[in-house]
Amino acid sequence: MRAQKKSIHMFTTWVRRQPPKVKAFLAVVAGMATLVLLRFIVHDHDNLFVAAEAVHSIGISVLIYKLMKEKTCAGLSLKSQELTAMFLAVRLYCSFVMEYDIHTVLDLATLATTLWVIYMIRFKLRSSYMEDKDNFAIYYVVGPCALLALIIHPSTSHHLFNRICWAFCVYLEAVSVLPQLRVMQNTKIVEPFTAHYVFALGVARFLSCAHWVLQVLDSRGHLLVALGYGLWPSMVLISEVVQTFILADFCYYYIKSVFGGQLVLRLPSGVV
Repeated sequence: MRAQKKSIHMFTTWVRRQPPKVKAFLAVVAGMATLVLLRFIVHDHDNLFVAAEAVHSIGISVLIYKLMKEKTCAGLSLKSQELTAMFLAVRLYCSFVMEYDIHTVLDLATLATTLWVIYMIRFKLRSSYMEDKDNFAIYYVVGPCALLALIIHPSTSHHLFNRICWAFCVYLEAVSVLPQLRVMQNTKIVEPFTAHYVFALGVARFLSCAHWVLQVLDSRGHLLVALGYGLWPSMVLISEVVQTFILADFCYYYIKSVFGGQLVLRLPSGVV
């Protein structure tokens, strides 16, 4: 066990010393290798989406446990939760008017728990809320996402307003975690439950991204055609990749911390 930890420490030390371009290349290689592995292991790629929802639910459960048992919301971003509620509400509207399915039920449950978390932070646990650290201006993401949705949206037969809403929730979901990353960047020290929650988000978004990529590969591009023409199909994939890479750096330090036996995650300068 000690030899294993020493090997992991040597590898992580080597990676940390590499220039940013090499780190980015290693991340891309690792991501592609994982995708290839998932393609051979998971025969029904819809299971990846189910797994993503399951991991997300685990993350929310950890968050609920933190709020109920520890009676504190320290380290959590209220703004990230509000952005999450916003894109979920818009996506629910789109599901009801465009394509109602089981994902609608899952989104409804997630929205309900997210609204509960917002209520707890705003009212019940307000004294422990780190408002000075949660200083990300959300209009920096809401405005550009809305503008981008007006320009690039699906070209399906649905009403224009519904297509714009669909695009808006896709773009907003990709960047909704940014305020939470800003809080962690400001504090530098992330307590265990918050770290578990954010790591679960990272894993869920990677599985969701893998689901989309593998679906496109298996359909030989027909899925992109079904989404419409123009830039929209590419933007869907780009959004999935962006929300995965946003959390990649944090997930790396989380795994390193877990293997190192550290309960509290300490982030070096420049991370997230």
